[in-house]
Amino acid sequence: MKIDADQVRRNGVVGAGGAGFPTYVKVGSQGVDTVIVNAAECEPLLHKDKELLRKFPDDLVGALGDLVEHLGASAGVIGIKYKYHDVIDTLEGKLSGKLSLKRLGDFYPAGDEFILVSEVTSRVIAPGNIPLSVGALVCNVETLLNVRWDRPVTHKYLTVAGAVRRPITLHVPIGVSFGDCIAMAGGYSGEGVYAILEGGAMMGKLVTDPARPVTRTTGGLIVLPQDHELVRQRSRPQIVIDQIGRSACDQCSFCTELCPRYLLGHPIEPHLAMRNLGFHEVGDRMILGTEFCCECNLCTLYSCPEDLDPKNACVQSKGQLRSNQMRWSREAIGSKNWEPHPMEPYRHIPLSKLMRKLGLDRFENVGPLMDVPIPTRSFVLPLRQHIGAEARPIVAVGDRVRVGQVIAEVNAKDLGVPIHASVDGTVQSIDGRITIEGTP
Repeated sequence: MKIDADQVRRNGVVGAGGAGFPTYVKVGSQGVDTVIVNAAECEPLLHKDKELLRKFPDDLVGALGDLVEHLGASAGVIGIKYKYHDVIDTLEGKLSGKLSLKRLGDFYPAGDEFILVSEVTSRVIAPGNIPLSVGALVCNVETLLNVRWDRPVTHKYLTVAGAVRRPITLHVPIGVSFGDCIAMAGGYSGEGVYAILEGGAMMGKLVTDPARPVTRTTGGLIVLPQDHELVRQRSRPQIVIDQIGRSACDQCSFCTELCPRYLLGHPIEPHLAMRNLGFHEVGDRMILGTEFCCECNLCTLYSCPEDLDPKNACVQSKGQLRSNQMRWSREAIGSKNWEPHPMEPYRHIPLSKLMRKLGLDRFENVGPLMDVPIPTRSFVLPLRQHIGAEARPIVAVGDRVRVGQVIAEVNAKDLGVPIHASVDGTVQSIDGRITIEGTP
C-alpha cells in the first residue's frame, strides 16, 4: 500500500501511547535507514501490543514493509520480548528481505525509544535528540496498524488489568469511560473505592474519576485498591515529598546507578536532583542533566531503598531549569561521542522482579483480546487528545453524526489531526469536549 502523509493526517493517526505525536510527521521524515516497530510493551500487566500481533500479524508485517519502502529505508525491525515464543514464531514465518525481528530481554524499560534504538541498532541517541538523529524511526504496533488500515481512527485498543475480575484487552470506541471499560473487565475485584493508573503502573497517571474518557493515547488501565502502595506514592502532597527527600536522602546514588538514560551515557544523575532539594542556591550546577530525564520512574519505584521520589525531584528540576532559561549547550552535545556505560547490559531490571517490588505480582498477568458489548450510549471526545493544538469543533449541538465523520479540525501547520465521531449519534454538548449520545 502506498503511504500518503496527508491521508495519515486526515485519518487522525497519532502515536497510540504517550503524548500522541502526529504520525503524519513521522512518515514524512527524511534520512531514515531503520524502521523499528516498538512491540516491547514493558509496562507491567499490559498486553495490548502482543495481542494485536497475534490477531493481525499479516497487517503488521505489511505495514512495516510499506513504511520501509515509503521511506527508502534499508531495514525494518520488529522489537519484541523473547518470551513471546508463539508470536515470534508466527511473525518470523512472514518476514523476508529487509524485514527482521529483534528478540528483546524481559526488562523495564525495554520499550523506551532510546533503549530500543540502542538494542536494535547499537547506536546511542544523543541527549535531547530523537531517533531520527541516528537514522531510526520508531512506531508502536497500534499506530502502524492504523496507518495500514487507512481509515479514520475512531476506536482504541487497551488492556484493563490489576484488581479486575477478568483482565482483558478491549477494542472500544474513543470516548467510552474508564468505568465502562472496567465493567467490561468484570468490574473491580476488591471492596470499597478503587483508583486507576492510566497508561501503566510505572509511567501512568493517577485517575480517581471513572468517568474519564478513553482517548487515542490510552494504552491501558491498571485498577488498584485505594490503599495500594502505588496509589499512596502518587497521592503524596508535594510538600511532604520535598520534606522527606531533604531529610532522608543519604546520597547512596542507587537512583543514578540504575537510571536507564545514565546507563546510555547521558548526563542525568537523579541523586544530584535529590541533593538539590536542600541546596537551591547551587542547584543549577547540580541539576543541568535532569533536562534529559525520561520520567520512567525506575529511580522512585525500584531503585531507592528509602522510598523517596527522585523522579519527582528531576521533574521539579526541569522546571527550575526552564525558569532560569538554562540547558545543555547543543554544541557540546553534538561534539561528544555518546557511548553506553560499561555496566549497561548488566543493570537491566527484570520485569518479574519489578512486579514483585511494586506489589503487582498478586494480580493475574494476562490480557486476552476479546469482544465485549459496550455498556453505554454516551461518548465523550476531548478536543485535545494529543500533542499539538487543540481541535476546534465543526459540528453543533443537536447535529446527527456518523462514525468516522470529522467533528473537530486542526490546521496541519499547528501539528494536529482532526477528531472523528466514534459512533453514530447526536451531539449532546460541546464544552472543551464533544459528547455524543449514540450506538456503538
